[in-house]
Amino acid sequence: MTEHEQGLLAETNPFPEGIEDRLREQFTFLVEVDRLKTIMRQSPLAAADRRENDAEHSWHLAMMVVVLAEHSDEPIDVGHTVQLVLVHDLVEIYAGDTPLYDTAAGEDQREREVLAADRLFTVLPPDQATRMRGLWDEFEARETPEARFAKAMDRLQPLLLNWMARGGTWRTPGTTVDDIRARKAVIGDAASSLWTAGRQLIDEGERRGWARPGTVD
Repeated sequence: MTEHEQGLLAETNPFPEGIEDRLREQFTFLVEVDRLKTIMRQSPLAAADRRENDAEHSWHLAMMVVVLAEHSDEPIDVGHTVQLVLVHDLVEIYAGDTPLYDTAAGEDQREREVLAADRLFTVLPPDQATRMRGLWDEFEARETPEARFAKAMDRLQPLLLNWMARGGTWRTPGTTVDDIRARKAVIGDAASSLWTAGRQLIDEGERRGWARPGTVD
């Protein structure tokens, strides 16, 4: 049985009947998103010999927004951007993580994640469900400065971890340095200075043999 087919976690130990409905729905959602801690990503940790989970990833993005906001090419609302990165991967509770360099897994990613969003956010009271779904949709569309910067952080964070791992997922079979540059170029849509630094890391990683050479024109 997949996470999507299972019942809500809170149903395994229901809250007392005296808790009013709105708070019960909020508690139920907060318990449900605890599942995010079990969704493993491909990126290695810098501080331990294991992969990170989605909750750790989302926390790290939030910290990056706070620290790196000054590098955004456009003014951004830091608090709103933090909300975007905290919400963006919640759908993976049901949809699972889709590795960046796994093109086959990416074919139905959008479909899986929309179905997951339809299920997860409706656990909340209607007004909060609408707001939370709006944040997720905003991140996906990347039409606001905040969403573009949030996406940039989503691509920069594993780049830093892969640098610390001397390659990490850059060594994925079939992946070349050209693929890495193409996948990470979205950083430049929001923060040109961060993309300049990101390219330096990728270029140096290639020089050190941590990524396969790209095609030669």
